[in-house]
Amino acid sequence: MEALQKLLTAQSLNKDEWISLIADRSHESEIREMACEKRDEVYGRVVYARGLIEFTSICRNDCYYCGLRKSNAAAERYRLSSDEILSTVSYGHSIGFRTFVLQGGEDPYFTAERLSEIVREIKYSYPDSAVTLSVGEMSDDDYAVLRAAGTDRYLLRHETADRYHYSILHPSSMSFDNRIRALKTLKRLGFQTGAGMMIGTPGSSYETLAEDMLFISSLKPAMVGVGPFIPHKDTPFGGKTQGSTELTLHMLSLLRLLDPHLLLPSTTALGTAEDNGHVKGFMHGANVIMPNLTPMDERRKYLLYDGKKITGEEAGENIEELRRELRKFGYHLSLERGDYR
Repeated sequence: MEALQKLLTAQSLNKDEWISLIADRSHESEIREMACEKRDEVYGRVVYARGLIEFTSICRNDCYYCGLRKSNAAAERYRLSSDEILSTVSYGHSIGFRTFVLQGGEDPYFTAERLSEIVREIKYSYPDSAVTLSVGEMSDDDYAVLRAAGTDRYLLRHETADRYHYSILHPSSMSFDNRIRALKTLKRLGFQTGAGMMIGTPGSSYETLAEDMLFISSLKPAMVGVGPFIPHKDTPFGGKTQGSTELTLHMLSLLRLLDPHLLLPSTTALGTAEDNGHVKGFMHGANVIMPNLTPMDERRKYLLYDGKKITGEEAGENIEELRRELRKFGYHLSLERGDYR
């Protein structure tokens, strides 16, 4: 396949070539094997674990797919205090984590100044650790404040690089242009920047996924998060069909071939959608996992989609269980910072 040969030699692909690679699965096994080889050349068979802290379920946005959308009156809301966040980081550090991902809805209480105070305290107390934020869209000035406080990484999924598809997933109060602006600002400010998309959302197609790959090729992020769409019963998309795990895994492999240096999570959504989904992610080129450190009483409330896994290998307190499981498949679990190479 000509498009695959171009991809392997780091040539730019056009939209039609991306569509052919995504849609034609006849080379899927070959692509998977090459993706793992490319990953191993850069990172070895190492899976980097990040400690996930979901610190607020309050969100000002009304995304049609998300269980935390502000219009969901059935959602259980919570907000961790600064002390609770720092206590959770302390626990995570004590069991070996050296990257902490602070994720939440776009909660107006957590201004850039408040978040910066938390980041500075983490960096002062644990200078060997990296801090990642995933708190949505902010102004350029707010991002600059967070960067100056010592934030190392920022995750902001673009969700889709197709403008019309974006309008299907979000209310008119949200702006496609602002999402793209935010990602470009994060890159410019020097964050290790993460983008990403859901596979199989309403309105998605091979064409929209090709747009995603063109956007990622242009943005050159350090991280890309990809997981299957899983509906939440209390959202406008509650009755929609779940996204394909097979296509999700195929997209992981294509992303690895696009940039062998990417930090690619095997997402909680993938682990939720399919038995051993997280392991299958690593077998298709992923190299990051984010075990959950959120206090259990709140963890069960942070439901972006139905059935989200919060125990077992997805739980931070079970890190040794995850380590043993990955060893069976030939992977070494690392709790180091695991920066983009």
